[in-house]
Amino acid sequence: MSKYYKTPRFPTTSKLKIAAAVITVIIIIVVLAESIAIVEAGHRGVVLYLGAVENRVLGEGVHFVTPFVEQVVSMEVRTQKFQAEATAASNDLQEVQSVIAVNYRIDPQQTNEIYQNLGVNYQDRVISPTIQESVKASVAKFNAEELITKRETAKSVIADAIRSTLSRDNIEVQNVFITDFKFSDAFATQIEQKVVAFQKFLTEQNNLRAIEVVANQTVAQAEGAARANAAKASGESEAIKIITLQLRESPEYLEWQAITKWNGQMPYAVGSSGVPFFQLPIPQGLNQTR
Repeated sequence: MSKYYKTPRFPTTSKLKIAAAVITVIIIIVVLAESIAIVEAGHRGVVLYLGAVENRVLGEGVHFVTPFVEQVVSMEVRTQKFQAEATAASNDLQEVQSVIAVNYRIDPQQTNEIYQNLGVNYQDRVISPTIQESVKASVAKFNAEELITKRETAKSVIADAIRSTLSRDNIEVQNVFITDFKFSDAFATQIEQKVVAFQKFLTEQNNLRAIEVVANQTVAQAEGAARANAAKASGESEAIKIITLQLRESPEYLEWQAITKWNGQMPYAVGSSGVPFFQLPIPQGLNQTR
């Protein structure tokens, strides 16, 4: 047996075959990887052919493309939110600050055009400047007080301006949220004092109306009482006329009234002759007895 152990050597051709096989597998894996494009849910794929935008948009799922020649850029088409602070001047040159939040989505069918014209960072290129310009142009149409008293109208004008501008770039605005307009401290104090004064004026007007209502009720009651007294006096006058007429036609009418109202007691007052003011009629039977 030899004193020295010699390591067996593979033939050179075998090494080359193994290396070639490994390289071939790697190339196949790379080619397959470059040939498959996966578009996630809520996204669309923009196909670039040697850097140029193709006139097709890939939907969700797995797609095969030309390796090393075509590239797929994924863009989200779900509803997204963008928020920005905006500063503007009102028609009477009062500084106004507000926070604008926009819910939007890009048109899925126009994703390739949006990428070609605006790129991936279209929010900073289009949405933010649009919000700033729309707020400035819209707020300038109102006085500072109108931004408070007609707040919903001002918000609607701003939202319409943002929608109209972004729609030209295939960006669909779903909702626009605007926080309350903020003014300088001095102007805010002035507005608060004016509002308080106006509320006080309304309270005084309501009090005055209440006083007028009470006064009208009093006048109405007085007129009603006057009409009632007039009616009563008219009735008494008619009664006197009727009694007078009865006395003229029948002198015994007064005696008949006294008899019907007599309580059975002799009157205390008598005439100068010692007899009552009126004489009771004596039944015929008693007069004959005497």
